Amino acid sequence: MRGPVAPPQVPLSVSRADTFRDLVQDSVERLERRWPQLADVDFLVLDVPVAAEETVPLGSSLSAAKDRPAQIVVYRRPVEIRTKSRDERALLVHEVVVEQVAELLGLSPESVDPRYGQD
Repeated sequence: MRGPVAPPQVPLSVSRADTFRDLVQDSVERLERRWPQLADVDFLVLDVPVAAEETVPLGSSLSAAKDRPAQIVVYRRPVEIRTKSRDERALLVHEVVVEQVAELLGLSPESVDPRYGQD
């Protein structure tokens, strides 16, 4: 008997990538309540950074250009490797998003989210 183990509406069928995207979206929604201008920013999830660097970044940000909106990218695999549980992952994702928003807005992470670093 071949077929899916569980129907699509059951959480078992949600991929790790989809779960990670949900964590990023949850973090963005938390911040948008305080920073409505984030609605104009594209938040992306990529598996790994493209450019080889000495240290592996967890995220990056790009300011808006005339042909594209500002972008914030969270790299899924480097974050997953550094965390053991879903709660740890959610916390690290939020920290990465806060740090990248802070960089984009030219603020400190604590200004973007007063609870930054306290969880």
